[in-house]
Amino acid sequence: MVMTFTFLDDVALADMAFDAAGDTPVELFRAATEALIESLADPSTVAQACYETVALQDDDLSALLFDWLGHLVYLKDARGMVFHHVTLALDRSSAYGIWHLRAEVVGAPVDQSTQDLRSDVKGVTKHLYALRQEGDRWKARVVLDV
Repeated sequence: MVMTFTFLDDVALADMAFDAAGDTPVELFRAATEALIESLADPSTVAQACYETVALQDDDLSALLFDWLGHLVYLKDARGMVFHHVTLALDRSSAYGIWHLRAEVVGAPVDQSTQDLRSDVKGVTKHLYALRQEGDRWKARVVLDV
């Protein structure tokens, strides 16, 4: 299992950008999730105090990743939560071609005194957004509005 993400300093000057990659779609989703989590706070400084279960689906994998990352930003804003880790599963219904994402999000309310907070991400943008398969690798480019 090889998944990666790289923050891109020279792609979006007023925002934050990253490339994520994995050998499978689920690894790509995990890498992109980790990049978003790391952009908000150092996960090692976040307690495991809150749990949220998320289920999303879409027939378009690119749209599902966009919605998933946007949902994490929503949880950050609506629950005042940053994240320790996410357990994520992704599969595709063979009958209808629908992608199903199920995740458990673990984190804690924002606490400046105990957490190493980083960026206040406001949203995921469509600017330069892309998800593609290149050979055996799945890749995505994501720009975050901060």
